[in-house]
Amino acid sequence: MSEAAERLAEVQANIAGAAARARRRAKDICLIAVSKTHDAATIRPLIATGQRHFGENRVQEAAAKWPELRAETPDVVLHLIGQLQSNKADEAVALFDAIHSLDRSSLVQAVAKACQKAGKQLQLFVQVNIGDEEQKGGCAVADLPALLAEAKAAGLTIEGLMAIPPADIEPAPYFALLDELAERNGLPLRSMGMSGDYETAVMLGATHVRVGTALFGTRA
Repeated sequence: MSEAAERLAEVQANIAGAAARARRRAKDICLIAVSKTHDAATIRPLIATGQRHFGENRVQEAAAKWPELRAETPDVVLHLIGQLQSNKADEAVALFDAIHSLDRSSLVQAVAKACQKAGKQLQLFVQVNIGDEEQKGGCAVADLPALLAEAKAAGLTIEGLMAIPPADIEPAPYFALLDELAERNGLPLRSMGMSGDYETAVMLGATHVRVGTALFGTRA
């Protein structure tokens, strides 16, 4: 068994275990392999094991490697999980299948225009600044209903919420809050949990987990 296959099998087993403890079905949880900073040669072994959902932080980096990889494996699903500048909306909509980081009015409007122009509907998440951290992207919890209403008025279908809890603090209360916010706003999807805490996230309602290090190893 290849190293990539072993890592993938371990993460999948951990997700299945956490789902079972929460009386959920493992098949309802989407594992996104975070391939940012990794080149095509590093990504290919994971694709070969059957992994199909991948996450990137930057439009420019994704544009440099994914067109070739997707030509080889057309059923790959690409998620933008990093911050997006409004002026990159057209490029992002053309390249990605899902955007997890809608967080402000100007970006909602830019993505709505780009989707309309491209005739394409993406899977969309609003990122919530769940820990109220000044340095972190995301919509303030108090501003969430207004942003969701604006997105709907602009013709966008928001399917879920995304969050990154504060570092070095127990993440469970933040995951529980995101789950509650999604429930309150009638949204079915929750993008939460990374390599260090994805099992906790699954137990608290995550439908999408974003795992990099546990699949690719520590970045150089």
